[in-house]
Amino acid sequence: MISAFANAFKIPELKKRLVFTLWIIVLTRFGAAISVPGVDTNVLADIFRNMEKTQGGSFMALLNIFSGGAIEHFAIFSLTVMPYISASIIMQLLTAVVPQLSKIAREEGGRQKVTQYTRFFTVVIALFQSFFMSKGFEHPDTLRRVMGFKQLAVSPVVNPGLGFELTTMITLTCGTVLMMWLGEQISERGIGNGISMLIATNILARFPAAVTNAVRLFFPPPGQPATYNLFHGVLFITMFVGVIGAVILITQAQRRITVQYAQRMVGRKVYAGGQTYMPLKANYSGVMPIIFAQAILMLPAFFFGWFKLDWLNRVLQQLNSGTWVYIFVYSVLVFAFSFFWVATMFNPVQIADDLKKHGGYVPGVRPGKPTADFLDYTMTRITFAGAIFLIVVAILPSLLHNFLNLDQTTTSFFGGTSLLIVVGVLLDTLRQIETHLITRNYEGFLKKGRMKGRI
Repeated sequence: MISAFANAFKIPELKKRLVFTLWIIVLTRFGAAISVPGVDTNVLADIFRNMEKTQGGSFMALLNIFSGGAIEHFAIFSLTVMPYISASIIMQLLTAVVPQLSKIAREEGGRQKVTQYTRFFTVVIALFQSFFMSKGFEHPDTLRRVMGFKQLAVSPVVNPGLGFELTTMITLTCGTVLMMWLGEQISERGIGNGISMLIATNILARFPAAVTNAVRLFFPPPGQPATYNLFHGVLFITMFVGVIGAVILITQAQRRITVQYAQRMVGRKVYAGGQTYMPLKANYSGVMPIIFAQAILMLPAFFFGWFKLDWLNRVLQQLNSGTWVYIFVYSVLVFAFSFFWVATMFNPVQIADDLKKHGGYVPGVRPGKPTADFLDYTMTRITFAGAIFLIVVAILPSLLHNFLNLDQTTTSFFGGTSLLIVVGVLLDTLRQIETHLITRNYEGFLKKGRMKGRI
């Protein structure tokens, strides 16, 4: 593997793409450290330091992880590309259910139009989120109730008011648009999916802090007892490697449906028949069910946390991350959204019709509706297994926090959205690099054949 990375810098085109990607990543890390005007960074540091010690505010801690610590500094890249991701998900769902958008997407140049709509929608979402973020930090008592902080009495905003709100909205929205453009540049001139790579980079930027917090459990400051010993450390490392291995295995797993094409004639051309396969991924929905579930569980606190009602606050506290009610509802939502995403994005009827038009069929299954029923039945069983896997990965950080008293930054690398995104992006990046190496007769990352999972 080391020789493969060395060979990557021997190919001029690949070296140029790698260096360009690294420069963009460095630029985004600078943007994550430049604070919005009018914010006291010392107060912000105290807020997040207290937040990591409590279970409350874990949603804000999750956002801080996705931003690579940018929210901790209230930086210009605090929103990162999350508004773009939200806009992309909404447009993807609308394209699947709205006939007009679906028609536009299938036309020549239609994908560019949908992408343009997504960019406009991104600006709207960024303005909306930046406004509420500025209002939240202006009114710490409200933010404490909404986000579940235990203590938040001092506002980090130096001069609250309309001027600060407008400045924050413009700054954060421009930061999101800039990151969106940088991500597109990585996709075009760099390596892999640029948007996903920026998110993965932000997550990995918190990895040193996670390791530091974990080491303190074994080697605390002088005068304090150690929480765990060397035996526990071996178990933690084994669990970490095992979870990553399981995520890679399920991410790459496929159910291959054999497809046979008959010999056919179109005009004077004769197309030979052949046999291929249709890959159905075990985790077809990817990380989307976890994102949807987290968004749904965030809504009650966002809409009702502004009201000063004791009984309502007690109900919302039960939905704080880490409680057993939260874990149960979270699991149900992840399971439900796994099937929802597959039902929205996977159309067995259309696939069966396309196979029939091109002379393809599944051996042992009649073309048309029987093929659609077979694909639907097969995908349902695969989705069930993938949903169970997603539930385990999603709730693992909360379980580790409850039983082992690990902080949010550390547990996020043992499962959940962070681990799924990082593993998926790294695998995709390695495939991109390996493709360039093999094309130019260099050995890939594996000595025997290509990386599994690439079609």
